[in-house]
Amino acid sequence: MTGNRAVASIALALALSACGGRVVPLATGNAPVSQPPRAPARPAPRPSAPGQQIASGRAFDGRIAGATPLLAAPVVANLGATTAVTAGIVPGPSLDTLPITEAQAEAARQAFLSSCSGLMRRADPSGLTRGADWQPACAAAADVPRGGARAFFVANFKSVQVGDGKAFATGYYEPEIAASRERRPGYEVPIYARPDDLIDVDLGQFTADLKGKKIRGRVQGSNLVPYYDRAAIDSGVLDGKAPVLAWGADEAAVFFLQIQGSGRLRLPNGEIMRVGYDTQNGRDYTGIGALMKARGLLAPGQTSMQGIVAWLHAHPAEGRAIMAENKSFVFFRELNTPPVGAMGYVVNGGVSAAADVKYVPLGAPVFLSMDRQDASGLWVAQDTGGAIKGSNRFDTFWGAGPTAEATAGGMAARGTAFLLLPIGTLARLQGGRYDPYGTPGAPAQP
Repeated sequence: MTGNRAVASIALALALSACGGRVVPLATGNAPVSQPPRAPARPAPRPSAPGQQIASGRAFDGRIAGATPLLAAPVVANLGATTAVTAGIVPGPSLDTLPITEAQAEAARQAFLSSCSGLMRRADPSGLTRGADWQPACAAAADVPRGGARAFFVANFKSVQVGDGKAFATGYYEPEIAASRERRPGYEVPIYARPDDLIDVDLGQFTADLKGKKIRGRVQGSNLVPYYDRAAIDSGVLDGKAPVLAWGADEAAVFFLQIQGSGRLRLPNGEIMRVGYDTQNGRDYTGIGALMKARGLLAPGQTSMQGIVAWLHAHPAEGRAIMAENKSFVFFRELNTPPVGAMGYVVNGGVSAAADVKYVPLGAPVFLSMDRQDASGLWVAQDTGGAIKGSNRFDTFWGAGPTAEATAGGMAARGTAFLLLPIGTLARLQGGRYDPYGTPGAPAQP
């Protein structure tokens, strides 16, 4: 994945996600969404407030705005599901009944259109769509009259519920940290590019049983061994083995830059250098927020990125040891564009989101009906994340700046997700004796 950054206050304890990662609030239960879908009353629009930003048709100012989620259709969950097909899909509400604003729809249309070449070219690991399914909608998206974006989605898509539909959404953003291209006093923390000795191995090339499995490591003698973990890298083991793109001014800030996966480096002369996720050392990710909460290190009100960073600054030795418990380490590349997602396209605040490609086709629109108004509405799945796994799990992107930081950091929304599939896709799946509950050979559902 790529592109995005730090965090802000959360009423929940949080865990920090990976893969170019995110800050992810800890799950504390499931939203009560167990009845057939019905449309709630549309929330009144929030008035603009001083300093409020409007990003891609979505108002946000970092404050939690309550909303009533749609209820999901009751289904029997397939606990062994590994894809959207095995999780099962059922028809969702008609799009013309959903509270989609024209501004939101236009932002989503543009993001969807930018994703179309990937949608039509890529294999869909969810098992739901083929490239040809997207062609009519992509063609229509290129020629939408002004004010016609909402009508475009209504005419070209049907909503479906994947599995039980119970959604959880967090947030990520593009942070800005102080750094220098050259090492100098006050700038001592390396921001590494990909090491020369890091090797990617596609295990599927060795045996069909491991198709889709990959590992990373390094050669030691005649053996392939795991790559260095964070503690070893922080001790200097990469000196001379990995280019240094820049030198950060703060160890905790560089750590969180890795969590977000990309960011802006403000150089001493005021210039901005953008860096994005290139690769990772192959080690498992561990969220330090969860560790600190479990150990009682964070007092009430400290369970936010700011609270975590304040603790790390106040306890540098202990903080360094806790950060080392996250063995995952991210390597960057310099960017000459705004942040890009896993599809290789620029992601946009308030419209792009990360999802699990086994449940959501990358580039597909999704309607989130959540208990936070700012998280509700149309999003386009253009990114992925190491902790963004499973059906109906999303990480919403909010852009850059203090407002985006506050909104992303406080994001822990629950509700219902509806995936938008091109007209005809659901009928094709059902016509092929597709069973939404994933039972081989079972008759198609009406």
